[in-house]
Amino acid sequence: MKLFCRIWIGLWIVFAARATASVTGESRPTESLRTPSSRLAGSRPNVVLIMSDDQGYGELGCHGNPILRTPHLDRLHSQSLRFTQYHVSPTCAPTRSALLTGRHEFRNGVTHTIFERERLRLDAVTLADVLRKTGYTTGIFGKWHLGDEDAYLPERRGFDQVLIHGGGGIGQTFPGSCGDAPGNQYHDPSLWNGSRFEKTHGYCTDVFMDRAGDWMAQCQAQGKPFFTMVTPNAPHGPYVIPSEEWAAPYRNRGLSTNAVAYYAMIAHLDAALGRLMARLDQLQLSQNTLVIFQTDNGHSLDGIFNAGMRGMKGTAYQGGIRVPAFWRWPGRLPGGTDCAALTAHIDLFPTLASLAGADLTPVRSQVEGRSLVPLLENSQAPWANRLLVTHFGRWDYGEAHAARYRLCAIRDSRFKLVNHRELYDLETDPGENKNLSARHPEIVARLQTAYDAWWTEVLPETVTNEQALGTYLNPFKQRYWDQFNLPRDTELMNQMDPILKFVRPRGR
Repeated sequence: MKLFCRIWIGLWIVFAARATASVTGESRPTESLRTPSSRLAGSRPNVVLIMSDDQGYGELGCHGNPILRTPHLDRLHSQSLRFTQYHVSPTCAPTRSALLTGRHEFRNGVTHTIFERERLRLDAVTLADVLRKTGYTTGIFGKWHLGDEDAYLPERRGFDQVLIHGGGGIGQTFPGSCGDAPGNQYHDPSLWNGSRFEKTHGYCTDVFMDRAGDWMAQCQAQGKPFFTMVTPNAPHGPYVIPSEEWAAPYRNRGLSTNAVAYYAMIAHLDAALGRLMARLDQLQLSQNTLVIFQTDNGHSLDGIFNAGMRGMKGTAYQGGIRVPAFWRWPGRLPGGTDCAALTAHIDLFPTLASLAGADLTPVRSQVEGRSLVPLLENSQAPWANRLLVTHFGRWDYGEAHAARYRLCAIRDSRFKLVNHRELYDLETDPGENKNLSARHPEIVARLQTAYDAWWTEVLPETVTNEQALGTYLNPFKQRYWDQFNLPRDTELMNQMDPILKFVRPRGR
């Protein structure tokens, strides 16, 4: 069993455990999400959730980036209710898992981004499942990253319309089941539509945004409310520019080659998002459509603008987990308004379910997030304190206990304990520069006690996918070869051998 060594890629986890309710003041939801006094609950808007990949809080003009230009996102920012203390996981699959289930990713068995540990456990109920039961039609366009085997695909997890790439990125290959179609590229990608591969034309971001717009037009014609996730893989690496016109403004600006391409990908994504917003206007859907923009984690390039925060993707510091969250719903939400309440990705599930008029009684034990509806109605509404936990570690199989206090954090609405020994006051020190642990040992002890209780409770649930060997071939590659009657690529097959994930250095 010593061969079964693993890496842990960062997990952003929210603590609402029963065992620590006396500490946090927060337990699993016990009330129905249907709030009779709410003016928004049950209003059943269309929902468009746009989530870019590896774009940090600072990669926006409206957040002060001195180089990058994002006019369409800036406009969306000006029209939106903005959650300025919104937190996600520090890597891709964990964020997607938590967002779609309303609970932290440990309970979903998602403890990595590859090696079968990115798979969303099959007994989890997704947000798409719940919305579809209330009469919504559901779609996803872009990155899925919660399992590539048949049972884990989005068409089996509540989505009616699907257009996705495999793995965690276009063209990826890893040992076991996680990986994309063979030889896939950012330009003209081959994408899975729920039953077969389509050979598309254009840059991947354009394909995802434009196809989502086409699908929403179809939903309008059918008279059904829709929920769509538009999840482009940009600006995730490899950093492939759409065309030189997008890169030119960022050359000769003192940026690295990767940073030039990274900014070009974001600028292009901004334009594609603007086109999608214009499509909503053209279809006269904007007034009854809630548009949410967020990113899945912090930025992935060190040394670039970070809005004064410390850390980046894969860290427990704010730069890895605090991301933009813009909510636009004309006439229903106040545009140009900030809400500083401590919020997180697990809150989307109960919030959108409430807006749809869904009853979460059947999955009450699953959902750990809070409905944001009170904050949507009043950005200054009372909001009880809560604890959020981040755990980022790279442990070998069977050695989780040794990583208990390695690269972790727990915070409340003011204080944050990082790595078991660094205490920061986020009200006065949002950059996490002044360690106050020696000055406030009582706060350290309080947060540490809560962290230890959380760890003890969730640790047994992290093994859902630990033992999985994985398929001998990436399912996306096998389906692609079968569909187009192509010979197997020997080199790729060697790279996919699931045993390799236990005996060689790991990738992200």
